[in-house]
Amino acid sequence: MSVEKKNAYIGVDLGGTNMRAGRIVGDRLVAQGSAPTPKDAADCEETLEALIEVIRSVWDESVVAIGIGVPSVVDREKGIVYNVVNIPHWEEVHLKEILEACFSVPVYVDNDANCFALGERIFGEGKTVDNFVGLTLGTGLGGGIIQNGKLLADANCGSGEFGMIPYQGHILEYFCSGSYFMNVWGVDGKEMYTRAMRKDEQALEAYRQLGVHVAAAIKIVVLTVDPEMIVFGGSVTAAHELFEESMYEDLKDFAYPNSIKNLKIRFSKLENPGLFGAASLCYDK
Repeated sequence: MSVEKKNAYIGVDLGGTNMRAGRIVGDRLVAQGSAPTPKDAADCEETLEALIEVIRSVWDESVVAIGIGVPSVVDREKGIVYNVVNIPHWEEVHLKEILEACFSVPVYVDNDANCFALGERIFGEGKTVDNFVGLTLGTGLGGGIIQNGKLLADANCGSGEFGMIPYQGHILEYFCSGSYFMNVWGVDGKEMYTRAMRKDEQALEAYRQLGVHVAAAIKIVVLTVDPEMIVFGGSVTAAHELFEESMYEDLKDFAYPNSIKNLKIRFSKLENPGLFGAASLCYDK
């Protein structure tokens, strides 16, 4: 897929802790800004004002569109976000309408995991295939599905939420995300990684078991979508060398071994994937 190199697009990664914006030209991030997401906002408007200021910090007259990734379910056509995770008072926000009135350019809004998948399609590992799934192993487990080179046109922006599938008495992301370390081992993920780097046996075992759970996620994806490729992103994948051996080992008992043989498994190499993923909504349009 070709990338337009004349116009600038702004990608916005809106999270419960931080909001980040970047101005992107072609495949280059030329400006970026960030601010903490207000934790004790009195109302929705306070967070919106902070978001608008972050966008303004990277704005210039070359910008022709804005893409925003949010950790929530989205009405893509109307650009309405619902029940945004960890952002107070964001039960129903008409984000597209508000920002288009403010900046006078088209605004596109989607779930952050969908943005990750689309970003990999345009800028990353997914450039060479038309059918793949992007999985984000971060605080939770999210997913985006690319079919025939496009995001899957689902009804409610809910496809790819593999982390919500019931699994071992909980849901899959309980065991298959950064939260797994605290949920199962009572240890923060960063601490567990540090211990693993020091060859701590318990930490290495925790990562070995994580690989088994990641393999379960892969099996679920293959059984439901059967993609050419799965691309992993998110903070946990930085430690993939600690869990991929057990992941591959556990895939050996899959009922359809030829599907696993043909499946390409990749780990994202994108820097600033949240910004490029959000901006990819503009390129896609």
